[in-house]
Amino acid sequence: MAGRQAAAGAGRARRARGSSGESMLLGVPERFMRPRLILIACVAVLAAFGMLMVYSASSVTALDATGDAAYYLKRQLLFSVVGLAAAAALAILDYRIWVRRFLVPIWVVTVGLLALVIVAGTDNDMGATRWINLGFFDLQPSEFAKLTIVFTAANVAERYFEEGSLDWSGFLKLLVVGVGLPLVLIVVQPDKGSTMVLGLTIVVMGYLAGVPKWIVLLFLALGVAGFLALSLSDDYSRQRLLTMLDPWSDPFDTGYQLIQGFYAFGSGGLLGVGIGFSRQKYSYLPMAHNDFIFAIIGEECGLVGTLGVLVGFGVFLWAGFQIARYAPDLSGRLVAAGCTTLVVVQLLLNVSGVLGLFPLSGKPIPFLSYGGSSIIASLMLVGVIVSVSVHSSLPETAHDGVRRSWQLEGGADASARSGESRQRPGRGVFTVVEGGAGRPSGRRGGSAPGRGSTGRGSGGRIDLGPSATDRLRGRDRGPRKR
Repeated sequence: MAGRQAAAGAGRARRARGSSGESMLLGVPERFMRPRLILIACVAVLAAFGMLMVYSASSVTALDATGDAAYYLKRQLLFSVVGLAAAAALAILDYRIWVRRFLVPIWVVTVGLLALVIVAGTDNDMGATRWINLGFFDLQPSEFAKLTIVFTAANVAERYFEEGSLDWSGFLKLLVVGVGLPLVLIVVQPDKGSTMVLGLTIVVMGYLAGVPKWIVLLFLALGVAGFLALSLSDDYSRQRLLTMLDPWSDPFDTGYQLIQGFYAFGSGGLLGVGIGFSRQKYSYLPMAHNDFIFAIIGEECGLVGTLGVLVGFGVFLWAGFQIARYAPDLSGRLVAAGCTTLVVVQLLLNVSGVLGLFPLSGKPIPFLSYGGSSIIASLMLVGVIVSVSVHSSLPETAHDGVRRSWQLEGGADASARSGESRQRPGRGVFTVVEGGAGRPSGRRGGSAPGRGSTGRGSGGRIDLGPSATDRLRGRDRGPRKR
């Protein structure tokens, strides 16, 4: 009895493994499925927690402005449904469609929307023109431009580093136009926060693609210098930098929001005052449900809650880069890593600003902060990462390609001869040849004198070449140097 149970357990273990002996999870190799499931679960938890905190942080403001305490929650739910539908579509479709086939029209539409912001955009009393008023919804094109820029950078990198269809000059030109032009249009709005997030993402993608380290460091140094130049170029940006250094110099004007955020963190302590019991959301802390939702999390959930959020995004980072690690090609690796980096860098930019460690950027926290464009674009990024995972497969080795190129000599006649061999066992009547059909003559993989050649009526063995090494070498390659 015990022996039968052990045998049944061994059978189940064998069925849980693929043909290569790799562990399977839901019928998919575990190294693909595990990070995919963890990523989806992590996003679901973060988004659900974000809904709770949006409702808590916005209820007082919504009740005062509209008479409905759940006004912002309802809108966030609606935007999330749209984002989920877009994410599901992106996950099902092969990411290569966007990176290769439809990249040009996507890029043209993105650049057109960014240009339209400059011409006919609105600032929503925020001091920067970043939105297009659609009546029922304020569209922020820079949120969706992030995905286009990642696609463009991945396409150019793949063409240069993997396909070899571009030289260095063409690589730089396409990078400057394809990535640089949208970035310039975003800077002009001005939206330095999005520019910084995208700049750091391009640095990470360049490093992973194999760009020389000195060029990556040079680009990073130029980005830092450009950020400082932009921060000191106008009074508004310069004041944000000065406020970070000393918010108490003007506690009732420029430093007011940052100081109120400090009060929120101070009130929260270790475990927080409890969800729904924030005091700062009672019109003390501006933009409590958007830019400063992390401060409300700190007040209501305490240090434990804020660290939990950071851990959640840390898990997201791990899962995203695991998917990138096992992507089937360079563009997949760069797309997954780029989208993951966008989300995490934007989180860090917001958190460091709210904590007074970096100038405020006005960027929301993905999945947590209120905002239609933000939640839709964030979920679309997740959909693309999942698409890379779904369309990953076991890597093919050089040996697989060579084995698939083997053919029976003689084409259709080989079938007849193989039938003849079944009638007369022990007599080999076919030859395995590397590459296309045709009778070999003294080349590797063909019949060689003295090696038991297997033409008609010859000995009963298959000639696979002079050695195992040569059998696995492509037909058109020269001899390996020893």
